[in-house]
Amino acid sequence: MNNFTAYSTSLLLLWSILTSSNIPTTATAFINPIEVITRDFAALTRKVTAHHILLPKSDDVALALKQRIRNKISPPKKDSNLAPTYIVDAFAAAARKYSRDEETGANGGLLGTLAPQGYCRAVELDEACFAVPLGEVCGPIESEYGYHLLLVVERTNCPKLDGRYTKIVRGGDGVSKVFVGEDDASGDAGGGGGGGGEMIKLAMQQVGFWIGVSFAGGIVAEVAAKAANVVDTLPWE
Repeated sequence: MNNFTAYSTSLLLLWSILTSSNIPTTATAFINPIEVITRDFAALTRKVTAHHILLPKSDDVALALKQRIRNKISPPKKDSNLAPTYIVDAFAAAARKYSRDEETGANGGLLGTLAPQGYCRAVELDEACFAVPLGEVCGPIESEYGYHLLLVVERTNCPKLDGRYTKIVRGGDGVSKVFVGEDDASGDAGGGGGGGGEMIKLAMQQVGFWIGVSFAGGIVAEVAAKAANVVDTLPWE
């Protein structure tokens, strides 16, 4: 058997195998490896910068402090003589004054800077760090330690939750918050973001492509060997 005949026969055998009733041919029968790798990589590399305030287990206390912080950020009209405060400044000041977590309270309630998922001792608080809206005073969140108020100021690899934005920064007026993406070098919310996610996706596509090429090459080699009578039985027979 010459090379051309062997190659042609191998292609026919491969087509016969792939179209046989024993192997599903619909797109839903296969898992997209690129999507799986991208999803798992993002989950393993999610990070967050967040502040919290630990309070006793009292809805009244937690909700009252939450409203007080909001009033500092955006004073009610009846208190028009009060100047608004940047959200992180208002939250950090409340943490220093009221938080029962002395370790973080002294640092404005800062849990960590770009800390990985699983960093917090309180499981409920850790989960909330990757579930609550970016740049909002959230809570109360109950854990074995008490009630927590939470403010997430930066979070990576959560596009379904945050869209193209990854953090909040202080606005030009010194008090407003501005949402920015990871590639917004100027801190302007109008800049382009999400470049890091695109790079990850591109890298995973390359990995998936070469895995697919290697796999397909192995199948063709086995089929060609079968056609040339080099082996008696294919591995899936």
